Amino acid sequence: MLRVAGRERLSVVQAYRFALDLTPRQERAVLAHAGAARVAHNWALARVKAVMDQRAAERTYGIDEVDLTPTRGWSLPALRRAWNQAKVEVAPWWAECSKEAFNTGLDALARGLKNWSDSRTGKRAGRRVGFPRFKSRRRSTPSVRFTTGAIRVEPDRRHVVLPRLGRLKLHESARKLARRLEAGTARVVSATVRRDGGRWYVSFTCAVQRVQGVPACPDAMVGVDLGVSHLAVLSTGEVEPNPRHLDVAARRMRRLARRVSRRVGPDRRTGRRGSMRWERARVRLGRAHARVAHLRRDGLHKLTTRLAREYGTIVVEDLNVAGMLANRRLARSVADAGFAELRRQLAYKAGWNGGRLVVADRWYPSSKTCSSCGVVKTKLALSERIYTCTLCGLVLDRDVNAARNLAALAVTVAGSGSETRNGRGADRKTPLAGLVAVKRQPGTATAGNTGTVPPQGRTSNHEHTHAS
Repeated sequence: MLRVAGRERLSVVQAYRFALDLTPRQERAVLAHAGAARVAHNWALARVKAVMDQRAAERTYGIDEVDLTPTRGWSLPALRRAWNQAKVEVAPWWAECSKEAFNTGLDALARGLKNWSDSRTGKRAGRRVGFPRFKSRRRSTPSVRFTTGAIRVEPDRRHVVLPRLGRLKLHESARKLARRLEAGTARVVSATVRRDGGRWYVSFTCAVQRVQGVPACPDAMVGVDLGVSHLAVLSTGEVEPNPRHLDVAARRMRRLARRVSRRVGPDRRTGRRGSMRWERARVRLGRAHARVAHLRRDGLHKLTTRLAREYGTIVVEDLNVAGMLANRRLARSVADAGFAELRRQLAYKAGWNGGRLVVADRWYPSSKTCSSCGVVKTKLALSERIYTCTLCGLVLDRDVNAARNLAALAVTVAGSGSETRNGRGADRKTPLAGLVAVKRQPGTATAGNTGTVPPQGRTSNHEHTHAS
């Protein structure tokens, strides 16, 4: 971390993504490189899987471990050495593509095998990672990554140069990246060309020196209560509506999906390829899905950027999104809202702007706690959209009350990092006595304060999210 004119510079990894306007010849070249990556990936996976299957079969024969077929390394250097020895026989056309194309497939396999191995041995947290699968030409997303060679933005800022692909035209100006490259505050690490929704994009991964910003209100704290009926409700009373991009486009997407089903599609059993009309219908459906994703991403970026630039401390909930997706009535709306993406963006944008993100405990009762007196209700039905306190008489919108509790929680949480957890070990139990209340002065912290609500008096904060 460097200091420039009294302000700190942050060393971050940042990506710049631009749409491409490729000619038919350039598109065929990019597809050839993506196909080369797929071939290398499938060849190396078949090689590794054959050895593993052979060793498993030998164990069933009672062969000792020392006498089994020798294992083969699946690290990237080991896979690369094996590919270089076999590429003349496996891919006689290997010289037509850049070496980075084959390295893309081998690197993806090496990372996939490592994640699978770490997940099996307990070194990797989270959900179990499955064994890598072979990539299909029709179902896999064409992608190729370049890490060496000529990677630059042309002076006109409308073209980029990539190894073996040459000069590619951009659909938009790359001035944001070009300015940083010219100023020496960014260095291109890699460039990835990928097809998404029928369109090609190039993404530059850069090591950037950013001047750490200062929020407009460094001492201000805001609680963000996420929901479905409203995307976010702030403790200030501001309500961010949920645009529901997927619901808006659902009718058109259903019509396009029916059109695809009526066309003559591919058949793997007979080797039949899809008709041109099926291909055109499939592309239209893919563009409709991509448009929904782009609109959702754009809205989340605007909201998170505004919050990170305005407030010094932002408090959000540690939502169990995977559990919410198990509810078939809410899964579609929860997935369309993008809760996890919103929190991910807040995490790094708060650090860029000199702020702090506080993640409330998953079982912190933000909905059941009165934001005025600190009383905690034993039960709060999902249908109760107005919070009414039986002790102090507070009548407030349920989501606004939860957001105020989240904002007050930041007072009791220490930490100076860009993302801080309260880490108080809350559980999902609510006191059976009914109410736990401690009178406090106006303006003080709510249920997160020591002596206000004991740790055993907390329950899930998902009630208001499910019903929002």
